[in-house]
Amino acid sequence: MTADDDRDIPTELTDTEVVSERWDGADLSGRTFRQVTFLDVDLTETVATGATFEQCTFRDCDLNVSRFTDSAFVNCTFVRSSLFGARLHGCKLVGTQFERCRFGAFEAVGGSWRFVRLPAADLRKTTFRRVDLREADLSGARFNGATLHHLDLLGAELHQTDFTGADLRGSELSTFDLTTTIVRNAVVDLDQAVALVRTLGIDVREEVPLDLEL
Repeated sequence: MTADDDRDIPTELTDTEVVSERWDGADLSGRTFRQVTFLDVDLTETVATGATFEQCTFRDCDLNVSRFTDSAFVNCTFVRSSLFGARLHGCKLVGTQFERCRFGAFEAVGGSWRFVRLPAADLRKTTFRRVDLREADLSGARFNGATLHHLDLLGAELHQTDFTGADLRGSELSTFDLTTTIVRNAVVDLDQAVALVRTLGIDVREEVPLDLEL
């Protein structure tokens, strides 16, 4: 299916299955899908503004280089699906979970990802900016070399999460547990560095003036 015949996609689908369809290049803007199972569906280079997916399942789907803006994936499940080069801008993914998905060159900007489940996800080299990840399950996820600017990570599960070489500047790190979260060679700003040191129980104070030492 191409962008020219995307009118053949129903405006709304509820409680049904879409199997082995080719929706590549389609425009899904404004469409609503509730309790729909997408199985082996090609969504490569699809675009959508204001689309809604509620309690949907994407299994073995291809969303590579797709573009979703101001869209919602609420309480959805992605299984063995590919999001290489996909970009989500201002999207709502509350309660959505990802299992064995591929995220190479993935980018998310803005939006709410609260309560998202990404345990053990391979998120190396991905980009997240200004995303609300409060209470998200990121345990065991790998963010090596990722760009993670201005994220809200309060209450997120970060046990054995690997941020090696990640750029974390501007993100909320006050609840990091450096005994279980890996931050080797990560990039942080000065305020974040102080917050991280304080998580170790170290009392950070201003430097003692030299004349007081004489």
